[in-house]
Amino acid sequence: MKKKLYDLAHSRAGDKGNTLILSLIPYHEQDYPMLCEKVKEYLKEVVEGHVVRYGVPNIAALQFVCHRALLGGVTTSLSTDTHGKSLSYALLEMELDV
Repeated sequence: MKKKLYDLAHSRAGDKGNTLILSLIPYHEQDYPMLCEKVKEYLKEVVEGHVVRYGVPNIAALQFVCHRALLGGVTTSLSTDTHGKSLSYALLEMELDV
């Protein structure tokens, strides 16, 4: 069965320069282990630089630090979304086999 990530978790985005920080918090703790691997793999296809995943297993939350993700950053990019907020919404559109 396929589900969109927004059915399983919510996300927030932050940025600093050309680095995007995405938090992901599953609605149900049992989805945490699956999201740890699946989301990092997905982000590798979307982000130019490397992706570092930080887990907070006690509250079943994840943070992904995505380097070189914003086409140069807020002050240098010609992208329409230099702050990366759209990427958090695009991430939630990800389809997962559950």
